[in-house]
Amino acid sequence: MKKALTALLCFWCGFGSAQTAEELLNDGKNTENVTTFGMGYDLKMYSPLKQINKSSVRRLVPIWSFSLANDMGEHSQPTIYNGVMYVVNGSWTFAIDVATGRQIWRTPVQYERAALRVGTAGAIMRGPATIYNGKLFRQTVDAHVVALDMKTGKEIWKEKFADFREGYIGVIAPIIVNGVLISGMAGGDRTTRGFLDGYDPETGKRLWRTYTIPAPGEKGSETWPNQEFPDAWKYGGAATWQAGSYDPQLDLYYIGTGNAEPYNPVYRKGMDSLYCASILAIRPRTGEMVWYYQTVPNDSFDFDASAESVLAELVVDGEMRKVLINAHKNGFLYVLDRTNGKLIAANPFVKQNWAQRIDLKTGRPVLTDVLDRAMKGETVAVFPGRGTNAALIAFNPKTGLVYLNSWNQARVMKYVDFKFVLGTGSTGIESTVDTPKGEPIGYHAAIEPLTGNVVWQTPLTDLPSSAGMLATDGGLLFTGLLTGEVIALDQDNGKRLWQFKTGSSIVAPPITYTHKGRQYVSVLSGIGGSMPTRIAGKEVPAGGSVWTFALMPE
Repeated sequence: MKKALTALLCFWCGFGSAQTAEELLNDGKNTENVTTFGMGYDLKMYSPLKQINKSSVRRLVPIWSFSLANDMGEHSQPTIYNGVMYVVNGSWTFAIDVATGRQIWRTPVQYERAALRVGTAGAIMRGPATIYNGKLFRQTVDAHVVALDMKTGKEIWKEKFADFREGYIGVIAPIIVNGVLISGMAGGDRTTRGFLDGYDPETGKRLWRTYTIPAPGEKGSETWPNQEFPDAWKYGGAATWQAGSYDPQLDLYYIGTGNAEPYNPVYRKGMDSLYCASILAIRPRTGEMVWYYQTVPNDSFDFDASAESVLAELVVDGEMRKVLINAHKNGFLYVLDRTNGKLIAANPFVKQNWAQRIDLKTGRPVLTDVLDRAMKGETVAVFPGRGTNAALIAFNPKTGLVYLNSWNQARVMKYVDFKFVLGTGSTGIESTVDTPKGEPIGYHAAIEPLTGNVVWQTPLTDLPSSAGMLATDGGLLFTGLLTGEVIALDQDNGKRLWQFKTGSSIVAPPITYTHKGRQYVSVLSGIGGSMPTRIAGKEVPAGGSVWTFALMPE
């Protein structure tokens, strides 16, 4: 494995800056920088820092805040490199001095405003500013990938990857993997066909495209009704709208795909519909799919598998295994062998009624009668409406626990007739959201990934949380609330130890890092996204900002 990694780094030396590539691989080892999403390619959202701990967190105070001049929502993670913070949102790209919060440069995002009518969530960026070899990469809502100069913010290249008028939008951060810029797409609730693109980061030339729905004759096409509905595969969903993780030793990039379209399975003949609602392992240099695992065959409930997958090592039956952990929107916490995609465990982490269990031999869910009842025309309450809301989970390798924010709501839905119109909504359902009377609307929770055992959970009674989790060696969990608070929880029991009220909702993942040896915590504030806005938009004002915290001297 060491030889393989050395060879990989040597390959990168010829491709670009070896130092930059190595920094991406070793994100987290140099605590002065945060160069990748999720605090590392493995997306553990874990930091060994402990200056800020359960004893000292009471002295945590804001040292600066910075307006992001945006009211469409902040879902991005800051990127930190050599004392500069880079932030992206739908309207701007910023470079900010970490020490003072002073703007170094800002570049407006140039896009066709008509694209805002396509995405239900608007121009909200998911993921960080991606940096590599002196360039910053991002998407624009009108379906372009852009490269900027990190020093000046000037545009270097810009490439169109789809037509937003057909339902495609750009809201996901690209990622540099083995010298290739990999970029996904959004548009999962509209008439789109999912794909991943690989680009040369120097020139913007597209190197490959891998579709997440096979064309007729390709492997997996037999799971689509190519005769009865010959165009179903062209507009069937499987969007790649959240970030992926990467194992450099296996040289595999892991990405989840979105729901099938339309949700109403009549228009897909109730077939499995590969590779919707699936986790894919991709070769970054070629786009080749090495393996897949479909979490929900014939996805009929909007159960995206797009949640980010955490990479970890766990002891399974006495043997250390390389695993992938995924807290699925369908309410099950999955553990896969990431070398081959084989299912190891799948346990519910929230209330659910659509499946009796996940069969560990076949990997398929054993369904209840909910789908049958819906197919007969009933209005059904499907639990969960969403197990989590597109929020990063955290995994602490020292405790072996997963930490997450869950939602306790049902989708009350009924299948209706669907009429195809290119570029428009493509669900085939009518639905509302309902919280069981007298029950919490969500939880902060700590869970054993292999058994599903809930070690602790603390209820959320006002609004659920859409923010990511961050675990530290200071015994803390940092996250945020839709009511605007950044909070620190005790990792042992979920007790709230600290909070600070910002001006809008926290729907972004917090990060921690050091600057000249002092530990900082930074997070973006700003309500955005379809569900947070629907739930809290009348109670919480819009407006984006970034907040940075450090310990007040004793």
